[in-house]
Amino acid sequence: MKALIVFDSVYGNTEKIAKAIAGAISGDVKVLRASEVNPSELEFIDLLIVGSPTQGGRPTLATQDFLDKVSKPAIKGINVAAFDTRFSTKLVGIFGYTAGKIADSLKRNGGNLLASPGAFFVKGKEGPLKEGELEHAASWAKEILKRCNPQERSCRTDGGC
Repeated sequence: MKALIVFDSVYGNTEKIAKAIAGAISGDVKVLRASEVNPSELEFIDLLIVGSPTQGGRPTLATQDFLDKVSKPAIKGINVAAFDTRFSTKLVGIFGYTAGKIADSLKRNGGNLLASPGAFFVKGKEGPLKEGELEHAASWAKEILKRCNPQERSCRTDGGC
């Protein structure tokens, strides 16, 4: 399994989640900030996971820039997943969360979405992460792996390998 986890982080919480996800995936796993990714790194991966903190209902500018640069041919048929870090607020009803928007972008560009977007909670705007979120991230990653078939760059509809 060759996986790339792309993230942006403002206060360090999303980076911690990205690293927890990476720790749950065996094989060749690279974790990069969205601003550091060279699009050529997408050529030979089996799994792409993209995450961002929710900022006014949107991904950070670096994450949005990465998603804008991801061309349809680059991720067509690649297994993909998305996550965000968030905190509960009444404004969510107005703006929403980021993970679904990232997932939609990846899917629209031909990615094979393996799971519902991951949501990981922080205690306030700057964090820290709520208790158990790192374990939740590792568990979420393991569920994604159950659906992933890197040899075919596809997943079974029943969620198995």
